[in-house]
Amino acid sequence: MGTAELSCASLEKISSDKNFSVLAVVTQPDKPKGRDLKLTPSSVKILAEKLNLPVLQPLKARDEKFIAELRELKPDLIVVVAYGQILPQTILDLPHFGCLNVHTSLLPKYRGAAPIQWAIADGEPETGVTIMKMDAGLDTGAILSTRRTPILATDDSQVLHDRLAQLGAELLAEIIPNYVAGKITPQPQPAEGSTYAAKIKKEDGRIDWNLPAQKIWNRLRAFTPWPGAFTFLKSEPKPQLLKIWKVEIVEKSGIAGTILAVDKTGIVVSCGASALRILELQREGGRRMSAADFLVGFALRVGDKFE
Repeated sequence: MGTAELSCASLEKISSDKNFSVLAVVTQPDKPKGRDLKLTPSSVKILAEKLNLPVLQPLKARDEKFIAELRELKPDLIVVVAYGQILPQTILDLPHFGCLNVHTSLLPKYRGAAPIQWAIADGEPETGVTIMKMDAGLDTGAILSTRRTPILATDDSQVLHDRLAQLGAELLAEIIPNYVAGKITPQPQPAEGSTYAAKIKKEDGRIDWNLPAQKIWNRLRAFTPWPGAFTFLKSEPKPQLLKIWKVEIVEKSGIAGTILAVDKTGIVVSCGASALRILELQREGGRRMSAADFLVGFALRVGDKFE
């Protein structure tokens, strides 16, 4: 059961492994996308059809007809990766070996919808994947196994997402045989240390220049590619939206949000502590470009203010 792109690595790994037989793939219904609102299948459905696997797309996981279809399949185990709906207890209890979930954090830290983004935003030195046996709570199930990975300075949420997707798929395929053979006993999550990773909102990408440069840099990487890090240049008749793609920390100081230097190496903006040199940015409706190219057609001066 999965919907988001994150799920695809696990589906591909499991379906290609001779130890497993995939009876069906469950994903959310096709959704309207784009300007013409064309119905678009999930990444998982596209992959499942490529692999010639049956696809079920219930509107709600609680749908009685859907649950009856699951019963007819008689699965030994259900694997859930970024499905996007809370499963009722009826489904959790249906397979003999229960439902396993691949979660992209080291539980109990970062339960919830956006563990990858918030781990980067919070400046965590590492993260990982957890395989847990699902229960009725939100990412509270007993842990079968975890695998760690450092969060690198070059990681944004897409890069880390792709690495964790592969890590989770490999760990899942590795531990299932031992789990069903009774060689792994799920361990309850620690009572302390739990945090919640709330769903990302567009406004989370707006830069607060009062924050330290390190914190802004972390958030920029966390919210790339979506919603992106953005700011507004104070100007008349209205502020101009700029999307910031790439920065580096520099040891300068000044009033937060104020441009301290403008040259071919970038645009230096003061933060709550230290400063950031903007290396790549984008005007609203424009294309992503280097700061040097941007400045050819867009005049910025020392003392200009971002807000």
